[in-house]
Amino acid sequence: MKNLIAIVGMSGSGKSIATDYLENLGYTKLYFGGITYQLMEEAGIERTSDGKSEKEFREKLRREHGPECYAKFLEPSIREGLKKGNVVLDGLYSWYEYQYLIERFPELKLICIVVDKEIRYKRVSSRPDRPFTREDIIYRDVSEIENLAKGGPIAFADYFLFNNGSIEDYHKRLEEILEDIKKHEGEK
Repeated sequence: MKNLIAIVGMSGSGKSIATDYLENLGYTKLYFGGITYQLMEEAGIERTSDGKSEKEFREKLRREHGPECYAKFLEPSIREGLKKGNVVLDGLYSWYEYQYLIERFPELKLICIVVDKEIRYKRVSSRPDRPFTREDIIYRDVSEIENLAKGGPIAFADYFLFNNGSIEDYHKRLEEILEDIKKHEGEK
């Protein structure tokens, strides 16, 4: 049986570390945000440095295609990826996306990356790619919780990985989770 894992958590929690790690183990990585970039390019819409054009485009897609639209758009790629091997999903944000996917892929496991808020804020403000001010990240957090139902997948995760410590501790916990998933393959 092939593994299908979605990495969830708040912005700056360290989700990309887990997805990159799994990709290096041979998982096919599918990025929900890539759909936004692809469809914006097809529509001839420029990406702005402040992310405003992307946010507006994402909101438009969800209004037009439903709050689970990203899962719908990604479903064929997930099926194709699972034919080849294991798949990791980067960017599952909403409860609606989770509900859509779990109905079609009962083997889906959620791993939630958790980090203390102040540590996360410091990391987000100092990251080289798309840093946010404290006010920006608080606004984004609240917006994602209220408008995207982001809390659902986080609260309902199968596994939690705490990311307050070293990268070695992070990888060790991720390996423990993967071992547990492997041990329970086929159970439902």
